[in-house]
Amino acid sequence: MAKALSKAQIASLVAEKNGLSKKQAVEILDFIAALAYKHAKDTFTLPGIGKLVLKDRAARIGRNPKTGEQIQIKAKRVVKFRVAKAAKDAILGVKK
Repeated sequence: MAKALSKAQIASLVAEKNGLSKKQAVEILDFIAALAYKHAKDTFTLPGIGKLVLKDRAARIGRNPKTGEQIQIKAKRVVKFRVAKAAKDAILGVKK
């Protein structure tokens, strides 16, 4: 399996494609990340890639895997990423 691209590699590719400096490309990536963090509570969408969504998880009963003892898991908010259909189709191919 191929190794994941690093932030520096992504910035380098973005800079090369758009005639920017690597520093400018890194600033753009950092700005998009900061924007996503700030607006995730309202759902943040990256067109063609997916969206960040906040979800409330209900309290539930779980098990301690070591002892098998039942434990109460508290309710909490979690961040989820929903992959866009366009991204799924581009990566996996269109289902027939």
